[in-house]
Parts: sequence; C-alpha cells; structure tokens
Amino acid sequence: MCGITAISANKEALHFLLQGLEKLEYRGYDSAGITTIENNHLFTKKAKGRLQKLKERIDAYYAEYGATE
Repeated sequence: MCGITAISANKEALHFLLQGLEKLEYRGYDSAGITTIENNHLFTKKAKGRLQKLKERIDAYYAEYGATE
C-alpha cells in the first residue's frame, strides 16, 4: 500500500510535502520519501521507518550542505 502527496508551487514546498506525509503516516507505512527541485536539480531523500527518520535525514543534509529555506 502507498500514499502520495504532491504540490506544484513557485515557493518552498518541503514543509507542505512533509505535512501531507504526516497526514498519511497513521496508515502505518514502513518508509517515506520526497523529491523536490532545487536549483534545477532533483533533490531526493528516502528513509525506512517512521516519518521522523526522513525528517532527520533531511535536517542532516541541510546541516551539511546548507539550507534553502
């Protein structure tokens, strides 16, 4: 089973994507992932387990390479 959330916008979408995934998390999914476009490049992060693991992976990426928000 899967759940998909999406946004098409001319502004930062990461926050809205994570909110959408939070609304689906109660279904008990065992992994989550996102893809956004940043500086004309695809940014993809995936994580097994709860959504918190994906958030931690995203935070670690931005801590290392710099935040865009």
